[in-house]
Order: sequence, then C-alpha cells, then structure tokens
Amino acid sequence: MDPTMALAGLGVGIIVGLTGMGGGALMTPILVLFFGINPVAAIGSDLVASAIMKPFGGAVHAKLGTVNWKLVAWLCAGSVPSAFLGVLLLRAFGDDESLQNGVKIALGVALLLAVGGMLLKAWTSRRNGDGPAAPITIKPIPTVIIGILGGLVVGLTSVGSGSLIIVALLALYPTLRSNDLVGTDLVQAIPLVTAAALGHILFGDMKWGIAGAVVIGSIPGVLIGSRISSRAPGGLVRSALIIVLLASALKLFDVPTLVVGVVAGAATLVAVGLGVAKKARTTATTNAPEPVSVT
Repeated sequence: MDPTMALAGLGVGIIVGLTGMGGGALMTPILVLFFGINPVAAIGSDLVASAIMKPFGGAVHAKLGTVNWKLVAWLCAGSVPSAFLGVLLLRAFGDDESLQNGVKIALGVALLLAVGGMLLKAWTSRRNGDGPAAPITIKPIPTVIIGILGGLVVGLTSVGSGSLIIVALLALYPTLRSNDLVGTDLVQAIPLVTAAALGHILFGDMKWGIAGAVVIGSIPGVLIGSRISSRAPGGLVRSALIIVLLASALKLFDVPTLVVGVVAGAATLVAVGLGVAKKARTTATTNAPEPVSVT
C-alpha cells in the first residue's frame, strides 16, 4: 500500500465529509496527475473507494438528522440507472477526448456559477443566519432529472456525485440549509457511486490496490469531516463549500495545482477574516451598554 496515496485519501475524505463534494473532482485528478494512474483506472478506483467511504459520512448525518430522505429517494430514482449507463457510454466513447473535455468544461462552469450563487445567498442571509430547518416542497420531476444528469456525469468521469448535484440542489431548493444540503447529498451519493462502481468492476476498470489505499485514508477523513459539518454553523459549512467548489472548478479547467492551492489558500484567509470580523461585531454589539433613559 502506498502511504502517500492513503494520506491523500485522508485529506479528500475530510473535504467530502465537510462539504459533501470533492471526491471525484479532487481524488481522480490527484491519482492521474500525482500518481500517474491511467485515467479510466483512476475513475474506476475512485468510484469504488467512494462507494465504501461515503456510507460512513452519511451515517453521521443520518444519526444527527441532517438528511432529507424524500430528496434522497427522488434523486436516486434517476441517478442509479443513469450512472450505470454512463459507464457504458464511457466504454463506448472513452477515447473521445473532445467528449471528456466537453464534460469537464461544462462541469467547471457549473461549479463557478454555484460559487456565485452561494456568495449571493450568503450576502442576502448574512443578518438572519441559517436558523432552524425550514420545510421545503419537493419537486419530483426536476429532482429526478437532476439525478439522471448527475448519474450520467458520474459514470463518465467519477466527478459530480457531490459537486454537480449540490449545484443543482442549490438552484432548485435555495432554502435548504447548508448542513442538510451536505447530509442529503452524501446519502444520495451512496447508491449513485455504488452503481457506477459496479459497472467499472464488471469491465475491469479499477485497481484494488489503489482503491484500498484511498479507502484506508478516506474513511477516518470522512468521519472527521462529517462530524464537523453536521454540527458546525451554517456559515462555516457554506464557506467550506465555496472554497472546494472554486478549487474543483479550477482543476476541471486544468489550472496548475500550485495556482489552485494559492487561490484556495487566499479564499480560506478571506473566509477566516470575514468570520473573525463578524464575531468581533457580534461581541461588540452584545457588550454594548444599554441606553439610559432619563425621566
């Protein structure tokens, strides 16, 4: 087993547990770029590792009640069969670089749009916070369509079980809390990536040694990240989501890893600075003396 690969799995697992995304968008490029794994083998191995890892994170969210089970059911109705179809399409057109690049660019644009949407949501709700979970009205047909499209992309690229579906859920259900968004996405991704992983196993597109190393690191990582995200303030989870979305989009555009690291680091510093400033304002308001009325 490669300990470096297991360490990479630990880092990605923490991100997946914290934000519900980043598994395929981060782990697959890491396997290809840093470890020299064949892209198809990297996709298959990453999907198998995700299928084993994500139930651990999903269990934490389910236990703490941050999962919308109706949304999970409708998403899976579309994503499970289409994920297997995506694997078949990969086998048929996997050598078509224009297809792969087109999918990557489209997904990268979607992630950048999601960053803008989340920033807008944070700006409009900055005074109210996330508050208690508000009931949402499930929209079955659009939700199933999201599942179908997400499943196809996952089967083709291993990317999207978290990032793409979270983007779509943000657009369709803007009042869904950040914590519930992460928990719901983690749980719906379990049958989705399992279906895609089974397809790759049947076609022999995965390497057990690679998948095993990633799993050994990612399981404790996803448990740590899930515990943090299920209990953390919505603003913290939202900031993490924005940073991971941004980094994932840049990787999909083939931006050099060093540049991605610098941008993600700068975004993290900005998020920390804003959080400290907000806390300082809250403390100042709380400690401000009450006005004295003169009668």
